[in-house]
Amino acid sequence: ILLILGFLSTLAVIALIAVAVTQNKPLPKNIKYGIVLDAGSSHTNLYVYEWPAEKENDTGVVQQVEVCKVEGPGISGYSHATEKAGPSLAQCLRQAEDVIPSKQHQETPVYLGATAGMRLLSLENKSAADKVLSSVEKTLRSAPFNFQGARIISGQEEGAYGWITINYLLGNFKQSGWKKLLHSLKSISETSGALDLGGASTQITFVPNELSSESPENLLYFRLYGKDYLVYTHSFLCYGKDQALQQKLAEDLQASTSNSSLLDPCFHQGYQRTINISDLFKTPCTSDKKKQFPFSQLYIQGEGNYQKCRRNTQKLFNKTNCPYSSCSFNGIYLPPLQGDFGAFSAFYFVMNFLNLTSEQSPAALDRVATTIESFCARPWHEVKSAYHQIKEKYLSEYCFSGTYILSLLENGYDFTENNWERIHFLGKIGSSDAGWTLGYMLNLTNMIPAEEPAVPPLSYGSYVGLMVLCSLVLASVLLFAWLLFHKPKCLQKGIV
Repeated sequence: ILLILGFLSTLAVIALIAVAVTQNKPLPKNIKYGIVLDAGSSHTNLYVYEWPAEKENDTGVVQQVEVCKVEGPGISGYSHATEKAGPSLAQCLRQAEDVIPSKQHQETPVYLGATAGMRLLSLENKSAADKVLSSVEKTLRSAPFNFQGARIISGQEEGAYGWITINYLLGNFKQSGWKKLLHSLKSISETSGALDLGGASTQITFVPNELSSESPENLLYFRLYGKDYLVYTHSFLCYGKDQALQQKLAEDLQASTSNSSLLDPCFHQGYQRTINISDLFKTPCTSDKKKQFPFSQLYIQGEGNYQKCRRNTQKLFNKTNCPYSSCSFNGIYLPPLQGDFGAFSAFYFVMNFLNLTSEQSPAALDRVATTIESFCARPWHEVKSAYHQIKEKYLSEYCFSGTYILSLLENGYDFTENNWERIHFLGKIGSSDAGWTLGYMLNLTNMIPAEEPAVPPLSYGSYVGLMVLCSLVLASVLLFAWLLFHKPKCLQKGIV
């Protein structure tokens, strides 16, 4: 009888283990894909995202698997040849076709969101903007993917989707167990703020500490995973780094004594640039400063003086009038800054070029200022020789861009020495670029539910494992009890 019981128990254990192993064997991956095109003012990027279909509503499962930079200018740059805007995207769409399995092309959604460059073109020439979007839509419809729309997104949307992206990737929306406890201990703020800088606009977005009824048009309400978020966001059109430079040059030209030569402290000593007056005043950001000049071209010579450049850029931020309890600039409401901030896009690219993003702990404000000052002071021939692999247009503007970022964050948003180190310059979070595109796709595919999905207390694997363990313990107890109360004769003789 003992041998039979032992054999049956062993057989039961083997059967349970076999069931557990078979049941938990990895299934073939069922991956879904999505494509978002970020049509910015200076260029367009195509992003391919993937996620496991069976975990569609879990935080942190979406990851970026491909990025393709479209050759040429942003789509707003095709205002005089609108029919070329769409075909410019073709090469990156073919790259996406290679990344995504052909059998999934038709079910893969593709979205295009155009930002501040197209917002400006729409203000300047709505007919041209419509034709550009029409050309883009035609190309996207001809691709083998599931076209979901091409439109100009608002500045508020851009800020909000950037905020959603970085908090989704950082896992701030949905925590459980120890991670939730540790998160609440380490941070004074549940979510991170988002600072975005493009070529034509800049956005600031965060959850304020105190609720206020001031300027309700700058507040957005989200319900994500069963939690409510009241988010402050504002987009400053014309305050991206490229349009800010145009504004500064227009201001400098107005202040000059009708001279076609301009000594500019924001370019390196020895650098020269010629620009057409008509190009300088063609955008809505500078058109109000337009006046008649006795010359058609402006000759710029670099001076390489950070302090003078800083004084010039500070003039872009009008701080004289504030109708609210606190403001950023140009009379726009800004609640007191709260928590950590992720600064991405051009904030990251410029600071990364200046080697101010590589350290674990953020660089102190005074060190950032001295680094930018030292870079601006270098003569152009030396800079050009040291960074010969970088396009001259971008390289020549890093002095201005660095100075402008410092002015925007300090003078515009009132970051100080005390909270400067709460700014984290982010290029990627994990494998995904920090930016608005992931948040845009998550929102349009409803992948972040309003309510937290109900989940069982244990995963299926843990449940099966626990059942096997309990069965083993129970079998052992029963066998021990039987041996204790029904001693076989062989054991009784041995005891005697």
